[in-house]
Amino acid sequence: MSKTQFSIIRAERKVVMDRIFAAPRDRVWQTITDPQLIPQWWGPLRYETIVDEMDLTVGGGWRFRNIGDNGEEHVFYGTYLEITAPHRLVQTFNYEPIGPGHESVETAMLEELADGQTRMTMVSVFGTPEDFEGMIATDMESGARETWDRLAALLAREVAHE
Repeated sequence: MSKTQFSIIRAERKVVMDRIFAAPRDRVWQTITDPQLIPQWWGPLRYETIVDEMDLTVGGGWRFRNIGDNGEEHVFYGTYLEITAPHRLVQTFNYEPIGPGHESVETAMLEELADGQTRMTMVSVFGTPEDFEGMIATDMESGARETWDRLAALLAREVAHE
């Protein structure tokens, strides 16, 4: 299993994540776009993820809540901008209570590899240096790595049961 590559490109206010998953592209696409599967991999393990909204249409919204054992809650939301199954998913990403005007734009690109694996690259672009630095300061890297580790484990279980 590969590890997530995580790059911070300050000059472009950009974060790039890249990983090869041991699953076919269609399976990866299904797993990242199915609201029933999202709670099984999205967010750090110490949180329960609840999908409040996931309207997977261009212009449709999404809203996920991470709830910790102590009741701590983090809410993430956005709008789908482009959906080209199973290749590309573009969405805005925001965190409550920050609010409108501070969204980043996330582009997930899935590349099918010859050996039944999939390379997923996620590019997050922030609108302002302040929003970029604020997100980096939250230690998004460790949470993002853990999230993709959980996604890889779920995909491995799904592929093993096919």
